[in-house]
Amino acid sequence: MLSRLLQRFSRDIPTDRAERGRLGEQKAARYLKKQGLRVLARNWRAGRDEIDLVCSEGEVLVFVEVRTRDASALVGGYHSVTEAKKVKLRRACKAYIKALRTPPRHTRFDIVEVKLGPGQEIALYHHPNVSLFHH
Repeated sequence: MLSRLLQRFSRDIPTDRAERGRLGEQKAARYLKKQGLRVLARNWRAGRDEIDLVCSEGEVLVFVEVRTRDASALVGGYHSVTEAKKVKLRRACKAYIKALRTPPRHTRFDIVEVKLGPGQEIALYHHPNVSLFHH
């Protein structure tokens, strides 16, 4: 009974982790565009490190980590970005900046948390200007 109920509610949510991640990144990019940001790159890689979205908001270069989680997850997307993950993100962000002809004057790091609920229910939380870089 319980497994049949869970199947009914989870049928519209992708079960493959990569597919869920792509869905979350797609929803996050669409949301950020509506907020006035311009998406410059998706899944930008430097070796094994990756930045989910690179955006611009005016003169600010915005690096975005998208965390797609099931709504019932014990740890939310914001809190799932560990210090080890931040080290990888800092490395990737520095590589991105180094690859630019003209480095930006201002950068920021955002987290977009996408929660997938029963059916096609999706909740999105944008956490702008999260501490990533040491000043």
